[in-house]
Amino acid sequence: MSTDSTPVPTAKAHASKAPEVLTGSGAILRSLEHLGVTDVFGLPGGAIMPFYDELMASTTIRHILVRHEQGAGHAAEGYASSSGKIGVAIATSGPGATNLVTAIADAYMDSVPLLAITGQVFSTSMGTDAFQEIDIVGITMPITKHSILVTKPEDVPAALASAYQIATTGRPGPVLVDITKDAQQNSAPFIWPPKIDLPGYRPVVKAHGKQVLAAAQLLVEAERPVFYVGGGVIRSGASQELLELATKVGAPIVTTLMARGAFPDSNELNLGMPGMHGAVPAVLSLQESDLIISLGARFDDRVTGKPSEFAPLAKVVHVDIDPAEIGKIRAADVPIVGDAKDVIIDLTAAFADAAKKTKPDYSAWWVRLNSLRKQYPLGYTMPDDGLLSPQQIIQRIGELTGPEAVYAAGVGQHQMWAAQFIKYERPNSWLNSGGAGTMGYGLPAAMGAKVANPDRVVWAIDGDGCFQMTNQELATCTINDIPIKVAIINNSSLGMVRQWQTLFYDGRHSFTDLNTGHGTRMIPDFVKLGEAYGCLAIRVTKPEEVDAAIKLALETNDRPVVIDFIVSRDAMVWPMVPQGLSNSSVQYARDHAPEWEEE
Repeated sequence: MSTDSTPVPTAKAHASKAPEVLTGSGAILRSLEHLGVTDVFGLPGGAIMPFYDELMASTTIRHILVRHEQGAGHAAEGYASSSGKIGVAIATSGPGATNLVTAIADAYMDSVPLLAITGQVFSTSMGTDAFQEIDIVGITMPITKHSILVTKPEDVPAALASAYQIATTGRPGPVLVDITKDAQQNSAPFIWPPKIDLPGYRPVVKAHGKQVLAAAQLLVEAERPVFYVGGGVIRSGASQELLELATKVGAPIVTTLMARGAFPDSNELNLGMPGMHGAVPAVLSLQESDLIISLGARFDDRVTGKPSEFAPLAKVVHVDIDPAEIGKIRAADVPIVGDAKDVIIDLTAAFADAAKKTKPDYSAWWVRLNSLRKQYPLGYTMPDDGLLSPQQIIQRIGELTGPEAVYAAGVGQHQMWAAQFIKYERPNSWLNSGGAGTMGYGLPAAMGAKVANPDRVVWAIDGDGCFQMTNQELATCTINDIPIKVAIINNSSLGMVRQWQTLFYDGRHSFTDLNTGHGTRMIPDFVKLGEAYGCLAIRVTKPEEVDAAIKLALETNDRPVVIDFIVSRDAMVWPMVPQGLSNSSVQYARDHAPEWEEE
C-alpha cells in the first residue's frame, strides 16, 4: 500500500477565486471526488439523507445500493482487496451504522483500507437518546485505525482527507467518519486541499540499514531458512520484489492464508500454505527451520499452533510496517520496522553483497523438504456416500477458470479447500476473511471485486451456512449488472463446526444440521432462491455434471450465476493441527480416530 507522506490528491489551485461555499453534504461529495473515489456501496436513511440528496446528482461516483449495510462493508472490502484502492461504505445512524461494525472489524483484522461514512443525529440531539442515535465513534474505536466525529461543515474536507491518509498509509485499515445531520445541512467555504493535522501519526517506511544487513548475514549463515510470507506483502504491492528476492536466495517460501497469490504457486520454491490446515511441507518447514524471515506476517495462532513450541530452533527476522506486531507473539532476533516492498528491495541487495563473502548452502534442506513433498502431497479421498467431493469441485473451478480470475470465499471448510486446491499465481486474486473469520463475507466481497474488476471473472465460493447470511446481495448484483459466479458447497451443515464435533466431541453434532441439501427437504431451495433473485441457478448432484455447470457459469455474463453443489457432509479438511497443539502434531489425513485432545 502506498506510504507516500502526502498521499491526499489535490485539486488545481485557483488562487484568485474565493473558496466555493458548499453544504456539508456537498463537501462530502466534493472531497470524495478529489480523493479519486469512483465507486461506493451504501444504504440511505434519515441521518445520511442530506448526503444522498447530493450524491444523486454525481456524474463521477457510482453508488451501489445494497440490501444490508454489512453487505456494503464487505463489498467495499472486496473492492479494496482486489484492486489496491480504498473501499467506501456508507450508512445512516443507529442500526445502519452498527450493521457496518462486523465489516469494519473484519477490515481491521485483515488490514483492508476502508472508509466508512455514517450519518449521525443532529449535534444538538446527541446524548439525548434521540431516534437512531448510537455512539458509533465509541463503538468502533477498538476496531478502526481512527474514528472521527464531524459536527461542523467546515471540518468535512479535513476529516475525509485525514481518513483517506490514515486508511491507506502505514498498515492499511478502516477509518470511520461520523457526520451529524446539521453538519451535512449547514454551509461553509470548501477548502481543498485542507490542512491535515495528525500528531503522532508517522508510519515508518524505510527500515534501519543495520537491521537489514543483520538479516542478510543471518540468511547466508543459515542452513534451513524459510520465508514466512504474510498478507502485508500483498498490501504493500511487493510481489514482484519478493519473486526477485526468492530467486536470488533460493530458499523456500510459505504463503499464509492472507498471502495466497503473493508468490506464484507454480514456482518450485513455494511449499504452499502453513498453519492449522496448511500443507505438511509448509507446516514442518517452519517447525524445523533454523531461520524464519517473516515478511508482513504476524505469527497468528492459526500458523504457530502452540506458540511456546513453534519453530524451537529458529532465529527470527520479523519485518512489519506495524511496530506493534513485532515481538507480540514471538520474540524477534532482528526486528525490522518498514514497508515490505522497501525492505525486500534492500534485503535483496544486502543478501547479494553478503553472499559474495559467505556462500549459503541449502542443499541438505531441500533434500528434506522435497522428501516431505513426495511423502505428503496435497490431496483428498473421494466420498463413499455417493455425493460429490467438495475438494474436486473447487479444484475444477480453479482449473477451468484460471489464475486471472478473482476468488472470494466465505468462512469454514470451503474456505480452506479454496485456499488449498485453487492455484494462485498473482496477488489480489484470493479474497477471504482471515483474522475475523466472518461468515457471510464471500458473496458481497465478490460483488465488490467485480465492481472494481469488471473484466475479470469473479467467483464467490460459499458454504450453505455462509450463503444464507448475505445472499440478499444477489438482488444488488442482478439490478446493477454485476455478474458474479456463486458456487455453493452445500453439505447441508455448518461444516467446520461439524468437523470439530466429529473429531473432538465424539460425533455429537449439536445444532449444525441446516437441511439445505440432503434428504427430502431443501430449506431453502437454493435454485428457486437464485431464480427469484434473477440469477441463472443450477443444481449439481452427479460428478459428470460438474464441468458442464462450471463451463455454463463461465459462459453466462448477462446475470449472476448460482450453482448448488450437493456435496458429502462427511468430507473433512486435511491436513490439520488441532488448536492449542504444536505444529509437530500435524495429521495428514484421518486414517483412524485421532488421539488428539483439544486444549
